[in-house]
Amino acid sequence: MAGIIVVFDFDKTIIDVDSDNWVVDSLGFTEEFERLLPTMPWNDLMDAMMGKIHAAGRTLDDVAAALRAVPIDPRVPAAIRAACALGCDLRVLSDANAFFIDTVLDHHGLRGCFTEVNTNPSRVDADGRLRIGPYHAAPHGCGVGTCPPNMCKGQVLDRILREAAAGGGRKRVIYLGDGRGDYCPSLRLAREDFVMPRRGFPVWDLICEDPARVQAEVHPWADGAEMEATLLGLVRRVLVEDAAALLPLDCKLESSIPVTAAQDGMPIMPLGVKN
Repeated sequence: MAGIIVVFDFDKTIIDVDSDNWVVDSLGFTEEFERLLPTMPWNDLMDAMMGKIHAAGRTLDDVAAALRAVPIDPRVPAAIRAACALGCDLRVLSDANAFFIDTVLDHHGLRGCFTEVNTNPSRVDADGRLRIGPYHAAPHGCGVGTCPPNMCKGQVLDRILREAAAGGGRKRVIYLGDGRGDYCPSLRLAREDFVMPRRGFPVWDLICEDPARVQAEVHPWADGAEMEATLLGLVRRVLVEDAAALLPLDCKLESSIPVTAAQDGMPIMPLGVKN
């Protein structure tokens, strides 16, 4: 396996919408959702909405049918399959929930590409009602200020990196996301890593406010085609750099040519520069 971990957010990253909003809207519960939204944290609200949907006679199959209709840019599954075929270790790190994510990934034949899905747990109770819990059951204590109370993605990423290092050396990370919750893990990446924020979304705005806080190279993207080109360009770059590192010194001196993202036709956002 290549020495690359690719971490994907789910909502508005793998799929084009927020899966929670999509299910609520598709099943006709938008008004009730908006009425309750100011009264409780989002994760608790989604658990409550699953109760209201169940009480109204809608089944888990209805929820799954809505999820199978979630819009997804066709270049995104192509990028995921290609990165998997190149030997990357793919993970999901999302503030959605396990049932929603697994349903969508299974529908598109992508679940087998991922070694791990990190998200809020879900279960079906004895009455057939979907229950959604928090990833972090207690306050997680993150001081960044952009994480929701139920999940600090930065702490999850730290755990992923510790486990990867225990397996033999630090792997390079490519992190893709769009929301405020993706800012904290972006700050935990090292200089040899890459962050791919979705341009025009909250994590991009946060990075642009103070680019020097992010050590990793920043490579923005806007749509599935740009995500695919940028991600696979970075993967190829790392593979070439890793292969070059294994060459004998005399070979490196004779023929090593630096490979940059610019040579692959990808934009680079240097530290301290907004584009």
